Amino acid sequence: MRILLPKAYYANIYEIDYTTLYRNGYRGILFDIDNTLVPYDQLVPDAKLVAFFGKLKTMGFSISLLSNNSAKRVRRFNKDLKVLAYHRAQKPRRVTLEKAMKAMGTDKGSTIIVGDQLFTDVWAGNRLGIKTILVMPIQEKEQLITRIKRSTEKRILKAFHEKGIKNNLE
Repeated sequence: MRILLPKAYYANIYEIDYTTLYRNGYRGILFDIDNTLVPYDQLVPDAKLVAFFGKLKTMGFSISLLSNNSAKRVRRFNKDLKVLAYHRAQKPRRVTLEKAMKAMGTDKGSTIIVGDQLFTDVWAGNRLGIKTILVMPIQEKEQLITRIKRSTEKRILKAFHEKGIKNNLE
């Protein structure tokens, strides 16, 4: 079960301490899109997210979007963000994460992945050996397959909380 344990857990992407991450040598961020950055049915980022990505880039981070969704969805979403973006990433497979890290010029020790699902985002990052940050899903309305996985995720997270997950950014 350790393969599903995130290194840190936050309510949303805005609560993560990116300054500490940068100070600790992290330079690349892999973001999931659906229910991590926006609700899964929101087609484009809002102004707050566009500004936030601008701030992260100014800090010195390279950013990639990694989505299991379609090319059309990812391209449309990335139009205003203008970052590296990968569709049909096949998470939890590692191959697209490795491709993104190579394109960003980062490695396992300088990259984090931020997502809302244990069985895709966290599992993929842990399999690759990069820091994993889990955020709460933005909304409960989701695709059927994700709803099925969520009940198992909730039981796993409850067990982790009982053991004391800490937000460890070191």
